[in-house]
Amino acid sequence: MKVKKYQAGTIHDAVNLVKQELGPEALILSTRKMRAGKGAPSYKAQESFEIAAMPSPSSTGRALTDERDHGFLDSLKSELMSIKEMIFLLSRSGRLEEGFRLNPGAIEVYGRLIRSGIAEPYAQLLLENGGAFKENGELPSKDLHERVFKEVMKVIEVTDPFSHDQGQVISALIGPTGVGKTTTIAKLAANLSLKQKKSVGLISIDNYRIAAVDQLKIYAGILGIPCFAALNGAELEFALSRMKEKDVILMDTAGHGHYDVERIEGLRELIGNYLFSRRSRRLRQSSPGYDGRKGCFGEVGPVRSHLVLSAVTNELETERAAKNFGRLDFSSYIFTKTDETQARGVIINQLFKLRMPISFVTTGQRVPEDIFKATKTGILRLLFN
Repeated sequence: MKVKKYQAGTIHDAVNLVKQELGPEALILSTRKMRAGKGAPSYKAQESFEIAAMPSPSSTGRALTDERDHGFLDSLKSELMSIKEMIFLLSRSGRLEEGFRLNPGAIEVYGRLIRSGIAEPYAQLLLENGGAFKENGELPSKDLHERVFKEVMKVIEVTDPFSHDQGQVISALIGPTGVGKTTTIAKLAANLSLKQKKSVGLISIDNYRIAAVDQLKIYAGILGIPCFAALNGAELEFALSRMKEKDVILMDTAGHGHYDVERIEGLRELIGNYLFSRRSRRLRQSSPGYDGRKGCFGEVGPVRSHLVLSAVTNELETERAAKNFGRLDFSSYIFTKTDETQARGVIINQLFKLRMPISFVTTGQRVPEDIFKATKTGILRLLFN
């Protein structure tokens, strides 16, 4: 595959040259700014821009049968961009255009951020914080990628609700309908009991979805762990008392539409007496009956809620779900269905809107395989690989 280089006084002009000769499907390999004396012809303006491009294999009608071709494209696939895509990005970049003039290589990084699903304002902020427009075109593309990825990692916070050794852990999974709470509960229960050798109990307080309790009991039966249904406060108190010796208790709650504030309030009333609240932490710890080893008031530990969100939900609905379920004072995010989309940047968008640690991410339907404990590098790979 022959690589050709095109020079012009502006990025737009250079893009047009490529488009005219190689077509809109041509692949961009690199962009850079050149100065007089560094390769730019003396009759041109002091600054010029160079784009290295090659024809799209599909447009040439040549199949990629040579292993060297495959290896070449694989090594560059994170950098490749079509002319059509570059024109699209340039048309939407607004005030970023001046920054791209200073450092054309930033276009490639910007394209990766946008393709991953990160919203344009946050992509721009990550570029700026990564110094994309401070190096005046001298920063190599690889270094710029690394800087921006580090900025992404600064946004990500992670936590493991089950790692600490402070007595019993009770976790309630909350969230909208259809995000996969019950399946996620099963994955967590399997990992905790089979891999971490913890004693686990399950409680279903889902009184809306048909056969929800039966589904959870099937998982519990396979794992050989107890499962109780609790549809009111008295049944919840009974279930908790029966499992007070368990290391971990996982609660499966009914899925509520995030606009159904009345039902969300009903769930808060049901588990409110046990719900761990960051705002009330000091008050509880100062109570005479508080025992940090046993929990909130000596009998059972406080319930910490975790908001389950689907990666295929659009940014606006994800934000509203977090806002309305905030009534339950959740302590971490769990993102599900990341295997159903490649635009997983909704995760980063939500962290920009409401900073909260991520505890787990699910990557498919298999129980218990398709789940991993959140790490910064793990989420970064999920976003950009």
